[in-house]
Amino acid sequence: MTMSNKISRRLGLSAIAAAALALAGCATPFKADVARFQSQLPAPQGQTFAVEASNPALEGGIEFGRYANIVASELTQFGYRPVAPGESPDLLVRMDYGVDKGREKVVSSPGFGDPWYRGWGPGYYRPVVVRGPGGRRYVYGYRDPFLWGGFGPGWGYNDVSSYTVYTSGLKLQIDRTADGARLFEGQAEAQSRDNNLQTLVPNLVEAMFTGFPGNSGERVRITVAPPEKG
Repeated sequence: MTMSNKISRRLGLSAIAAAALALAGCATPFKADVARFQSQLPAPQGQTFAVEASNPALEGGIEFGRYANIVASELTQFGYRPVAPGESPDLLVRMDYGVDKGREKVVSSPGFGDPWYRGWGPGYYRPVVVRGPGGRRYVYGYRDPFLWGGFGPGWGYNDVSSYTVYTSGLKLQIDRTADGARLFEGQAEAQSRDNNLQTLVPNLVEAMFTGFPGNSGERVRITVAPPEKG
């Protein structure tokens, strides 16, 4: 084994490790599919509103109260006003949310039939798999059979792994209290590897109110940027 080969392999390892650390430090944007419908939703002119749980089991809960405050904050920014104690609201906002039990998703890494070099042409510098705290990540590295170890039929980058994908959802309804007319319906849905409602619901609410009230009957993909560090 020549000295130049040893140096190349070490450089390859350093580059892969650096890329893996960079990927681990990047937060992933939250993406949600949002569908909204509206009928005679009044332009905001200080109308009062109250937020209630569609599911009676959630009503009065501390966790629900936190999410209701987030919805109230969004509506206030648009020009509506939280109802004062003892008043009857002009609008009644009903909210429901949840996350399923998840499903397993199977993925496989790129594979190569020939473990030996094929020169510096296409295929020499290809994606390889690096395992880290956040799961399996793909970075680019050298097709070096000595670097990754092993020969024979099982050698290569062929690998199969699985992880759990959760589907979360938020439903929002706005009714006029005077006659009970439905003025707005919205639904936001997202898939993630996290089932923590304390993270998911605020993101779903932000997606729901991005471009609110939207075009009736339109389904859009909303991307919520991750929070800035520090």
